[in-house]
Amino acid sequence: MDFIDQLKQFSKRVDSLKDTIQTEEATKTAIIMPFFSMLGYDVFNPQEFVPEYTADVGIKKGEKVDYAILKDGSPVILIECKSITENLDRHDSQLFRYFGTTTAKFAVLTNGMIYRFYTDLDNPNKMDEDPFLTINILDIRDNQVPELKKFSKSVFDVDSIFSTASELKYVHEFKSIFSEQLDTPSDDFIRFFLQGCYSGQKTQNVIEKFRPVLKKALNDLISEMMNDKIKSALGGSGGSVSVPEQKQDDATQEPAEPEKRTPNIVTTEEELEAYFIIKNLLIDVADIHDITYKDTESYINILYKANTRKWICRLRLTDSVKTLIVPDENKKEVKYPLQDIYELMNHKDLLIEVLKRYQ
Repeated sequence: MDFIDQLKQFSKRVDSLKDTIQTEEATKTAIIMPFFSMLGYDVFNPQEFVPEYTADVGIKKGEKVDYAILKDGSPVILIECKSITENLDRHDSQLFRYFGTTTAKFAVLTNGMIYRFYTDLDNPNKMDEDPFLTINILDIRDNQVPELKKFSKSVFDVDSIFSTASELKYVHEFKSIFSEQLDTPSDDFIRFFLQGCYSGQKTQNVIEKFRPVLKKALNDLISEMMNDKIKSALGGSGGSVSVPEQKQDDATQEPAEPEKRTPNIVTTEEELEAYFIIKNLLIDVADIHDITYKDTESYINILYKANTRKWICRLRLTDSVKTLIVPDENKKEVKYPLQDIYELMNHKDLLIEVLKRYQ
């Protein structure tokens, strides 16, 4: 079985188990150990996959990390595990303490669903504050598959992974910065664009004047690019999909008003395509600017008037599972499997029915 097929199978397993697992031990046994087994490690061989590995910190003795993967008798990967119900943001400091006390070059912090990979790019033998690779097992991006495969036992090479870690880290950071600029352009960002089209002095008043204009221009450009892509996927320019331009007097509102993203949330092209398809399906029954989205680590939420209590649907889009989730009249989730995002058009009447409850 190819690695991508193994990942898809494992993703389905996690999706089916996640709501029934409540403890850290259950998370380790049911998800984390099978994950590393999928990568080719013998999780029952203590000479290769060591549970409760001693990582003494300073004067503290007996400090243990959940697992260590050994190569030639020395640790190369430290693994700190948490329950699938835990938010990992509160636990990276513990792994940070362990990292400098061993020869391990990589560390993984995981709750079974999210896997954060760390190394020491900034300072030798000191774990970086931010991971160079973050994988949501329920939402694996195509470009992450070969990076994850590098951690497989059969091809694991410290130098090879470390050489690409820097690029991965900065690509992720560039995406996050650009996402923030789309939402709220900074003064320096505005000045950069003004250099090419405005010959006057770039005073603060001028910058404030152009802030909503630049925001509108960038988001209109993205809308046009996505619209062209959707049209192409639907069979060329004769398709019926269209992304309406924003109202001239509403320049400060972008087509989708996402809340500021956390570093681990990246809105994919597929999610944006799905969002624009849904906007197009609802164009006859609502002001198009009232259909917005909010992205999360597990799904993208399509909202009415940016109100999370008025969610029209949720979309979970991974390589292995694509699901449309809509609320029934009692706000309980009803799930519809999708072969691809273009099947959303088969659910137009259902989406309109949900929207009308909020109007």
